[in-house]
Amino acid sequence: MHLASYGQAVELWDGPRKIAIESQTAPGDVWLPSRRIASVDIVHDVAVAESVWRSLETPDQCTPYQRFDLLAAWQRHVGKRAGLLPFLVIARDDDNRPLGLLPLALQTTIGVRCATFMGGAHATFNMGLWDREFAASATGADLHALMNMLAARNEADILVLRQQPAYWRELQNPLALLPHEPSAAHCPVRTIERGATEVNLISETVRRRLNRKERNLQAFAGYRYYIASNDADIARLLDWFFRLKPERLAQQKLPNIFAEPGVEQFIREACMTKLPGGSHLIDIHALECDEEVLAIFAGVSNGDRCSMMFNTYTMSRKARCSPGLILIRNMVDHFAAQNYRAFDFGIGSFDYKLVFCKDHEPIFDSFIPLSLRGRLMVGTVSALNGVKRLVKSNSALHRFALNFRNHVLLK
Repeated sequence: MHLASYGQAVELWDGPRKIAIESQTAPGDVWLPSRRIASVDIVHDVAVAESVWRSLETPDQCTPYQRFDLLAAWQRHVGKRAGLLPFLVIARDDDNRPLGLLPLALQTTIGVRCATFMGGAHATFNMGLWDREFAASATGADLHALMNMLAARNEADILVLRQQPAYWRELQNPLALLPHEPSAAHCPVRTIERGATEVNLISETVRRRLNRKERNLQAFAGYRYYIASNDADIARLLDWFFRLKPERLAQQKLPNIFAEPGVEQFIREACMTKLPGGSHLIDIHALECDEEVLAIFAGVSNGDRCSMMFNTYTMSRKARCSPGLILIRNMVDHFAAQNYRAFDFGIGSFDYKLVFCKDHEPIFDSFIPLSLRGRLMVGTVSALNGVKRLVKSNSALHRFALNFRNHVLLK
């Protein structure tokens, strides 16, 4: 990885821009100041940054994982208990208008002050919230200037910014203008073409196989697919999830991130919080019958794309009918009917994801030093990231790593 020298001076200004505005009331040329970063605020209280945060929170300027309500709940229940301090970076122009906000959290480990994106393992994608005009025209000099200003504040040693999309809804991610490297993990994604048919979305072979399996489930009374919309159904489905998921993870010999302090409270609050229009911060899609819940998938969406966060399915004999895959088929058809353009099932190239998602989202990591201590650390962080990429890209190494981890967990 090539590291830029953030200690060098960077020219911030390219002079005023002259733009022509056609108007019946104000013809002629109008001079406006260039929208370049002139100052940076660092805020350590989520509530203090709320108004700026919400002003930048639109579906085409940030991912749904960076919504204020979602990350405020995460910080209350998870971040605070983990000793993480909000580190909200607000970039402003020379008129004090916000150009961007980085929703970060700060933690000191072995003497190094490390800032990471809020949301932790529960956010598939991490991205700043940016003024659209600035993001579209941002240059490397703009972002180097931002890093210089952060370094001058001497409040963090290194930014470890993982799982960033290169673009969001065709808007470039300005942080991609800084030195970065591919993320260690992949995120399978499926684009939904306009006018897609059932055959375009899911192959006829897969759909026919799932239809056969579903006929066995349709024999049970009350069989249905739906999106939970009332508090009673949400609470009931989450009760089932938090009871069953530990058993499922233990069976797979995987660590249970949902047992970490505050995680259950965070998820319950986010699933209960409504957005304008009636949907929830996290929507729960469910397949069930009167006897039991068969499967759930829960995730975030923004009217254009749906991204899943967590899921599980029954451990009863009905699991033989592939209720998880049948639920996904229902979800794909639902989002296509709503004119969504894409969906994904989070980080990790598991077989069930590849049945539905044929492409990979380009995501990257940035390790940005802000001090001498940070420069000493960044090489180590990057090297570890390279090892993870190597292991995940080599099937034999990946199997060995999984077996080793499972052996440690079982001891």
